[in-house]
Amino acid sequence: MDPDRIPSSFPAPSYRGAQEEALSDIRDAFAAGNDVVLVRAPTGSGKSLLARAIAGAAATTDDVSPAEATDAYYTTPQVSQLDDVAEDPLLDDLNVIRGKSNYTCILNGETDTPVDRAPCARQAGFDCSVRHRCPYFSDRAIASNRRIAAMTLAYFMQTAGSEVFRKRDVVVIDEAHGLAEWAEMYATVDLNPRTVPVWDDVGIPDVAADGDPLERTVRFAETLAGAVERAKDELLRKPELTPEEAARRDRLQELRSELQWFVEDYRNPESPTTWVVDQPDGEGGAITIKPLDPARYLHHTVWDRGNKFALLSATILNKEAFCRGVGLDPANVALVDVEHTFPVDNRPLYDVTRGKMTYDERDETLPKVARTLVRIMAHHPDEKGLVHCHSYAIQSELRRRLAQLGLGGRVRAHDRENRDAELDSWKATDDSDVFLSVKMEEALDLTGDLCRWQVVCKAPYLNTNDSRVARRLEEGQWSWYRRAALRTVIQACGRVVRAPDDYGATYLADSSLLDLFERTRSDMPGWFRDQVDRLSEPDLPEFDQVAAGGAPGSASGSGRSKSSATNRRRTSNRSRERSKTRSESSQSNESSIDRSVSDGDDDDRSSHPLSDVWGDG
Repeated sequence: MDPDRIPSSFPAPSYRGAQEEALSDIRDAFAAGNDVVLVRAPTGSGKSLLARAIAGAAATTDDVSPAEATDAYYTTPQVSQLDDVAEDPLLDDLNVIRGKSNYTCILNGETDTPVDRAPCARQAGFDCSVRHRCPYFSDRAIASNRRIAAMTLAYFMQTAGSEVFRKRDVVVIDEAHGLAEWAEMYATVDLNPRTVPVWDDVGIPDVAADGDPLERTVRFAETLAGAVERAKDELLRKPELTPEEAARRDRLQELRSELQWFVEDYRNPESPTTWVVDQPDGEGGAITIKPLDPARYLHHTVWDRGNKFALLSATILNKEAFCRGVGLDPANVALVDVEHTFPVDNRPLYDVTRGKMTYDERDETLPKVARTLVRIMAHHPDEKGLVHCHSYAIQSELRRRLAQLGLGGRVRAHDRENRDAELDSWKATDDSDVFLSVKMEEALDLTGDLCRWQVVCKAPYLNTNDSRVARRLEEGQWSWYRRAALRTVIQACGRVVRAPDDYGATYLADSSLLDLFERTRSDMPGWFRDQVDRLSEPDLPEFDQVAAGGAPGSASGSGRSKSSATNRRRTSNRSRERSKTRSESSQSNESSIDRSVSDGDDDDRSSHPLSDVWGDG
């Protein structure tokens, strides 16, 4: 790597905000001999352009001997972010490769078949006459032979040890704040009837029945691996497989690797990984094998894949803690902070808390949040809004209550299957609709009038029923627990303000968020601390369903008043003027929030045990 090439590799014709200074600091950090540089860049600072500049400094074949690594990888956990890279003309030399299932076969009669189920995957020795034009193998060949290969973090990890995607000089990981958690997720082994094709062929023991549950789980994993190997070999002896058989074969091979990794890591006395096992239903029930801090897994799938690494995120909150979680020595890692250049007045935080949204207290708090949401909607009659619901249970209850209040026509939502389609539909509308979302705190760009306000319904603490979370809390890792929640809140706050001249308000509905801010102040980036320091109570209008966009006398919300429809068509200039007025009003602290409103009995609340799980979608 030649750090001096970083500034000249910047792909945009001009710099925005603090980009020029950031590139200089990143160059100096690598020039000082650091192999890993953490780049803490706030939302909207152009991290993808910074990433391209860093990748451009990778060694070329003219710089080093043939045996040495050259070129660069760009990777991100977020599929949507990879889509953005593919569509950005400034990043057109990042050659994107996706997994086989994302490509369709081009053979006659197979044009509805994904490449991972095509004849080349089903028939032994199949000689494809159009392989040179196959969309997957074409993209793979291009990406493997060009300077910068771009892929998801999942694909990057899965290709560890690949002869096609070998070690490169520079690896850039965007949105890297969750790297440890992503590694834990990838290394987790889920054993249940859906994931284990031979489930009915083996006896599932109660791993906690006697002795050490982990040791008993390892013995079962070895037995299961043998059954998986036999089933896989039986399929491999067939000259041709059906698409279903090909899928079964691939899953068996994948499961064999997962089990082998777990057993080998557990048996390795030098492995730092701690394993935990869940089997809530006992004998015959599903088993989940989870790693804690899988540093060894990351060494194999990430750190052995490059010479120099740049990890970019707005929310790497604590350098030492982050390094411990991903298996790096903080002494060999540099941290570069990028200045936030968006005016803090354009990204206000407002306190509309109505109590705690914990599972035990939600019955009392959620009706108040629903009514407060009506007042916020009335405050933004012609502006689109986003509600971070935290879980599908909260989303469902909010949607039900808003519909009862006549606002169903202004409210949109999604389920687990149609989240992307519903999100795109909401973004495309010119109406001032409100979108009730679940787990959309990251990788969502709502610039300009796409969204002018949002509500954070619940402090996004991790689920304490998760064995990994419980184990860490037993060990006293409360700072880690709070940082994980703070990181998600900061990510959420960045969805609606995407440029220096953009503006958008964030309303906080859960009083636990205020406690979180108090306990994590020392971990906050300075630019977010500035937002928290200016936290105020907004001057909201009185509760008025019609002003919020509801139809008079309607419980279904199927229509809207003429005045509301007219409001939605106001120009963005008038929206900006009103936003400025609100900002001035809030600064004068003339708040008039009615904290006594109630919405009656909450007799239809979901009691599903997973309703309080973080990201249960």
